[in-house]
Amino acid sequence: QVQLVESGGGLVQGGGSLRLSCAASGSFFSINYMGWYRQASGKQRELVADITSGGSTNYADSVKGRFTISRDNAKNTVYLQMNSLKPEDTAVYYCNANVDTVVVGTRDYWGRGTQVTVSS
Repeated sequence: QVQLVESGGGLVQGGGSLRLSCAASGSFFSINYMGWYRQASGKQRELVADITSGGSTNYADSVKGRFTISRDNAKNTVYLQMNSLKPEDTAVYYCNANVDTVVVGTRDYWGRGTQVTVSS
């Protein structure tokens, strides 16, 4: 089994910053891509950013220039640095990882989510 544990969410004023972290643990050979998704109340879950094991990144247009995704392969951890936060960034943020596991092959895993609330 693979577990993803997020941390770093919270309440911040508009224009502020937060840094999310997501650490993977369990029995696996390697982690392919890792990413962050978010789901605002009443809306569908959407991709925020993702990053390959080689460091190639992809961002939603709404966060380009404000958010930065990075990963530490040695720690099996992905980060999301969020700057210039806006009220519309308010959502539950979920970590996602595509993992080559020992037992069940390659699977996608999700964290439980961390709430980010941006006040105006």
